[in-house]
Amino acid sequence: MKLHRYTHHVSHAARALVVVGSAMAMIAAAGGAAVAGSPTLTTTQSQAQTSTTAQSKTRTWHVQTGQQSRDLAIQGMAFLPQNIWIDAGDTIAWTADSAEPHTVTFLATGQQLPAFNPGDPTQLFPFPAAVAGTVPTYQPGRYFNSGVLGTIQDSFPVAASYSLSFPTVGAFTYYCLVHGVVMKGTVHVARTGTPYPFSQREYDLYSAVAKSLILWDGYRLEAKTERQSSPNTVFQGADDGTAMVMRFIRQQVTVHVGDTVSFVNNGMAAPHTVTFGQEPASPFTPVNLDSASHYAGGDLSSGIVGPMETFKVTFVKAGTFTYICALHDYMGMVGTVRVLP
Repeated sequence: MKLHRYTHHVSHAARALVVVGSAMAMIAAAGGAAVAGSPTLTTTQSQAQTSTTAQSKTRTWHVQTGQQSRDLAIQGMAFLPQNIWIDAGDTIAWTADSAEPHTVTFLATGQQLPAFNPGDPTQLFPFPAAVAGTVPTYQPGRYFNSGVLGTIQDSFPVAASYSLSFPTVGAFTYYCLVHGVVMKGTVHVARTGTPYPFSQREYDLYSAVAKSLILWDGYRLEAKTERQSSPNTVFQGADDGTAMVMRFIRQQVTVHVGDTVSFVNNGMAAPHTVTFGQEPASPFTPVNLDSASHYAGGDLSSGIVGPMETFKVTFVKAGTFTYICALHDYMGMVGTVRVLP
C-alpha cells in the first residue's frame, strides 16, 4: 500500500496543527473571526509584525482549489486556505490543483445551493462573463461562478484559475457546485488599510500541511474500503467529505459464469459510471441496461451511479471484460472482471 509514504509526515502535521489551534484561540480572544479550518500564526513575533504594519496597496491572494496525489488516485475536496482574511480592494486568485473538477461559486441572496448541472452554462462557465483582461468585481448578494476549474481537460471544459476582487467589507461564503456543502470556503474582507493577520507564506505553509493530511486520509480510506471489498463487491471509489479515491476497489476481480458483481458507490459526493465496451458520447447516458442481467460482452454503461447507489452486472460468458468510469477514467479509474467457466 501507499500508506507508508505519508506515515512520516502525519506526526509532524499533527503537531503543526496543535500550534495552529493555539494561535487561532489568540485571534478569537482578540475579537477576530476565527473559523475552524483556517491557518493561524505560528509565532507571536509574526503576529506582532503584521499588526503594526498598515497595508497601503491592494494585493492578490492565492487559494488552492482541490488537491491530488501524483498518480491522481487521491483527490482532495478543500479550498486551502478554507478561510482567508483580506482588505477591501484586494483580489483572490483560485488556482486548480486537481484533475477532479471544482467550481468557486458565490450564491445570490436567498438562493439554495443547486445540484451540479453540466447542461447549465451559468455553472459550466464563468458568470457573469468577464471582460478580457479584467478581473470581475464581487457584488454581495449576487451570483458569481468561476465555471469548472481543473488541471486536465476531459469531460468538461475547464479553466486553470479564477480571480475576483472584493471592494466590500464583510464575510462571504462560497461553494463548489460539484461537491456541495462538503466543500466551501469564506472570504473575510476588512476595511482598506487594516493590517493583515496572515501573510501569503503562512497561508501556503498551512495549506501544505493540510494537503498532506488530506492525502493521508485518502490512502487510509482506500485501505479501509479494500478490506470491505470482495470478488463480488467492487466499490466505485470512496469518499468521506475530505478525500476521494478515484479507483475501482477491487480493481481486478475473478468470478465464474453466472456470478453477479455489485458495483457499489458508498461515497458522499462523487458520482461514477460502470462502462463496458465503447464509451458513450455522454457519460450521463445509460447504454443497454437490459443486458446487465445477462452480460456476455459488448457495450454496457450504467449512466450516472450516484452516492449510495449500486449497479449490478451478471456475467453469462467466460472471458476478460474491462470497464471504466466514464467520468474519471483519465485519472486511472479502470477495472477488469475475469470470468471463468
